[in-house]
Amino acid sequence: MTESASHRAREKFDELVELISRLRAPGGCPWDREQTHESLKPMLLEEAYEVVEAIDDGNDPELIGELGDLMLQVVFHSQIAAEQNRFTIAEVIERISSKMIRRHPHVFGEDPASTSNEVLRNWEAIKEAELAEKAGTNRENGSMLDSVSTRLPAVMEAFQMTTKVSRVDFDWPDAAAVLEKLDEEVEELKDAIAVEAPHRKIVDEIGDLLFVAVNVARLLGIDPESALKASNRKFRRRFRHIEDRLRAQGRKPADSDHVEMNALWDEAKSKETGA
Repeated sequence: MTESASHRAREKFDELVELISRLRAPGGCPWDREQTHESLKPMLLEEAYEVVEAIDDGNDPELIGELGDLMLQVVFHSQIAAEQNRFTIAEVIERISSKMIRRHPHVFGEDPASTSNEVLRNWEAIKEAELAEKAGTNRENGSMLDSVSTRLPAVMEAFQMTTKVSRVDFDWPDAAAVLEKLDEEVEELKDAIAVEAPHRKIVDEIGDLLFVAVNVARLLGIDPESALKASNRKFRRRFRHIEDRLRAQGRKPADSDHVEMNALWDEAKSKETGA
């Protein structure tokens, strides 16, 4: 980034901070003044997902807007804290900057790490040391998975956990090996269904199947959350085609049956694939 671009970025960021401060001040926006960390949580999650969707769509104008919305959330939460004399946006920035410098000794220090794998191993070791220092203990009873939030959506949690342990070489050797495991899980689910196993057993087998499927994606370098979102969007498109075709006949899906709707689904699929 050039000096002029850097200066403009700082200037615009300062303007955003001042804008949010003004909205929250007496005489500002009633809605903005009513917001709390708790009330903003759903919006924070929504904005993060909308950023991901813009990335998946390859839509730069949309991505600019969504990144701005996400940044707004960071500034908004920091402003709420500043009003309560807890912390400021400057402290937020300082904390993340210090962390990035500390966790990149191969760039800002003397560490010789030169590959991505070495960098990730160092990252985990540094993070573990930080957690031990914060806890005032050697964390003998701790886990490297403690830093993966249990509040994440299940697909993301599975992806994050197995990504972390892969950095210490606890992993399948390749995608082919995990695909074999996927086939094994499918057979175990089939067996459980065939013998009419207890509901809890079937739930466990479905969970295992989904967990391994997440790792198939990871071993292939694919974000499973984004992949599933893409499939969700595809399902919406194709079902909308079914609805549109039936609507043209004055009917709704409830007036049709699975045979006709499957045929219309195949029609939508053919239009998309050109087959």
